[in-house]
Amino acid sequence: MGWVFDLDGVIWLGDEPIAGSREAVATLLAGGADVLFVTNMSAVPVAEVEAKLARQGIDGTGRVVTSALAAASLLEPGSRALLCAGPGVREALEARGITVVTEGPADAVVVGYHRDFDYERMTVAARAVWGGARLIATNDDATYPTSEGLLPGGGAILASIVTATGVSAEVAGKPNAPITDLVRTRLGPTGVMVGDRLDTDGGFARSLGYRFALVLTGVTTAADLPAVPAPDLVASSAAEVVRELFASC
Repeated sequence: MGWVFDLDGVIWLGDEPIAGSREAVATLLAGGADVLFVTNMSAVPVAEVEAKLARQGIDGTGRVVTSALAAASLLEPGSRALLCAGPGVREALEARGITVVTEGPADAVVVGYHRDFDYERMTVAARAVWGGARLIATNDDATYPTSEGLLPGGGAILASIVTATGVSAEVAGKPNAPITDLVRTRLGPTGVMVGDRLDTDGGFARSLGYRFALVLTGVTTAADLPAVPAPDLVASSAAEVVRELFASC
C-alpha cells in the first residue's frame, strides 16, 4: 500500500508548513508505509525539494517525484530540447542525456513554471514549435497555492504558447500517464493519493487506481463541494487523513 502526497496546499503553503503534516508523514514512515511526494511544480531541482522537506522535519530523500522528471521521460536520450522552464526541468532533462538549448531548432519545447517568462521567451518557444518541435508541458495547472493566496501556474505560461501556435501540448504531470507510470512503478497498484485539487489530484488518483483523500488546506474549499466524482475522503488536513485511513489500510 503506497501513500502519495501532493506538496503545495498539502504539506506546505509557500514556505509555511501546514500544521500536522510533519507528524502525519512521520506516523506513516514509522509504520513502514511507502511514501512519495509527487508535485506538478517543476521549477525546483529535486534536491532542493528534499531540503525543504528536511527543514520541516520530513525525510523526503529519494521520495520526491516531480513533473519535470515525467516530462523528461517523454524524450529519448540524445534529443534536443528547448527549455522554457526552470532549473528543475533543466536538471531532469540533462540527467536523462538530453541536450538543453535556449534557442534555435529543437526536437521538443519543454514548458514549465518559471518567474522570468516573458514575451521574448514565448516567441522563441513558438518559433521552435512552428518549426516542427513537439510541445511538452510539465503540467497545465492554471494556478498554485501559496501562503499569500493563488499565483498563476505553469498552465498559464503554457496557454500563451498553445494560443500562439495552435498546437496542443503533451502534458506530463498529474493527472496524466507519464507521471502516473513513474509513481505506479515505485508504489504498485494500490494506495492513497492525498491532494488539494479535485481536478489534478482527484484525476491522478483515478489514473493510479488509488483512493483519493481531498484536503481543504489548499486550492479546494468546502464551498467547492460536493463534487462529481466524489473524493473517497474529505479532510481538514493531511493529519486527519492519516488518522482516518492509516489504521484501516
